[in-house]
Amino acid sequence: MPLASARHILVKTKEEAETIKHQIADGSDFATLAKKHSTCNSAKNGGDLGEFGPGKMVKAFDNVVFKKPVLTVHGPVKTKFGYHLIQTIYRT
Repeated sequence: MPLASARHILVKTKEEAETIKHQIADGSDFATLAKKHSTCNSAKNGGDLGEFGPGKMVKAFDNVVFKKPVLTVHGPVKTKFGYHLIQTIYRT
């Protein structure tokens, strides 16, 4: 079974996610922005979700983590929780 490690920033609106994504693209630190803006409990860890396998996250989240290029910030990705910016750190 493949495993992946990812981090994310969860916010309420698509606009907020897009603003944060632009800040990351301009050189701002992902973990710092996660601590400041993310509404997920993982915010205190810079958005780090640790290692997990397929099916542990909602489908839209899994699709990014297990199918999209690693070390790229993807999103905004809409789920029932809000809008995510997702970065897969590694995938086995």
